[in-house]
Amino acid sequence: MRIDVISIFPEYFAPLDVSLMGKARAKGILDVRLHQLREWAHDVHKTVDDTPYGGGPGMVMKPEIWGAAIDDVIGEGSPRLVVPTPSGRPFTQAVALEYAAEPWLLFAPARYEGIDSRVMIEYGARLRLDEVSIGDYVLAGGEAAVLVMIEAVARLLPGVLGNAVSAVDDSFAPGAMENLLEGPVFTKPPVWRGHEVPEVLLSGHHGKIARWRRDEALRRTLRKRPELIERGELSPADLRAIESFRADGDPVAD
Repeated sequence: MRIDVISIFPEYFAPLDVSLMGKARAKGILDVRLHQLREWAHDVHKTVDDTPYGGGPGMVMKPEIWGAAIDDVIGEGSPRLVVPTPSGRPFTQAVALEYAAEPWLLFAPARYEGIDSRVMIEYGARLRLDEVSIGDYVLAGGEAAVLVMIEAVARLLPGVLGNAVSAVDDSFAPGAMENLLEGPVFTKPPVWRGHEVPEVLLSGHHGKIARWRRDEALRRTLRKRPELIERGELSPADLRAIESFRADGDPVAD
């Protein structure tokens, strides 16, 4: 997968050189190309912003700078253009999977009060353009959001994770775990500071282990993100598990 990022702070993306992302780049699975937006500004100060029409606080990123940068980066190609913004559609695991199927993504993180809206009009007509939000809050710039999205997408690419099954069991992963948080996980030793690993996980009974993990995912989701339960479909076994939570006096049932 090719990923281009145009930013006034390309150095922000140094974390992509380490851990799984760094290994994916070294293997050639992930081709990340960083571009300094100011290279397309031609005044002595390399200015990329100006005051907003209509007044108001802050500065707005100039359309001619962004237009020149995007045109040069894409050439005759047609990447999917992703613009992080708090007003965009929510970035979810489903969106990450959608992006992981793309051969080429171009990210355009803004600073200040954002990019002149005509850039979105122009490239929305020429490319597949997504305005995407990673949460209901405002950051100093879009670079952190781009890092989040690149990592979420890249780890889904074949060959990035040591065990591809890991992504199947993620919170929010499509299938059995969709709309559920992942339950608790354990490793050796079996007893640590008096805390024991649940006996079922030591049983070797795959069916019982799968049911326990599903029940614990239900329990954790009901405690922490109960609104997610309403979005998914519950099996009869799921409903029985929830009833057992109630019978045990678990507060998740309230």
